[in-house]
Amino acid sequence: MTLKTFIEGIEANEPPNGISVQIKALWYDGKGDWHKAHSLVDQLNDSSSALIHAYLHRKEGDIWNANYWYSRAKSSRPDVTLDEEWETLVERFL
Repeated sequence: MTLKTFIEGIEANEPPNGISVQIKALWYDGKGDWHKAHSLVDQLNDSSSALIHAYLHRKEGDIWNANYWYSRAKSSRPDVTLDEEWETLVERFL
């Protein structure tokens, strides 16, 4: 799957089968369902989920919490737009 086909698939009612929880969270976020996206990664402890969690809190505007999760992911808050970060994350986890 490419970024383009992933974005096109956001029009569907359900996420594609067989995708990781991280990609599923980004799919729901792409559909505008921040709460569903957050619920998918909120209780996970791996660094990949922490990175998605950080992005979601950055998008929410909760920068302190975002920075905490970036730290848990052993990363730092990127100096890019939210759209650019979303695309980078999708490409990383596809």
